[in-house]
Amino acid sequence: MFIHLGGEKIIQSSELIAIFDVSVEASSKISKQFVTNAQKTKNMVVIGEEETKSVVVTKTKVYYSPISSTTLKKRANQPLSF
Repeated sequence: MFIHLGGEKIIQSSELIAIFDVSVEASSKISKQFVTNAQKTKNMVVIGEEETKSVVVTKTKVYYSPISSTTLKKRANQPLSF
């Protein structure tokens, strides 16, 4: 299954580790260090030019998405339908 993160970015659900509201970045020192490290190692991708609403962590990248974490979580939990 695939999850649309915004813009033209789609990931496989098997790559997904976590979806957070962007406010998590300011909520603790550890989360801020995690994001800073992703920036330093160039593993961070900002999707589009809109305001970031969520942080999506995958096995290889950290995405800043303009779509709310609630919407992304719903998309991740939708069963396949044909």
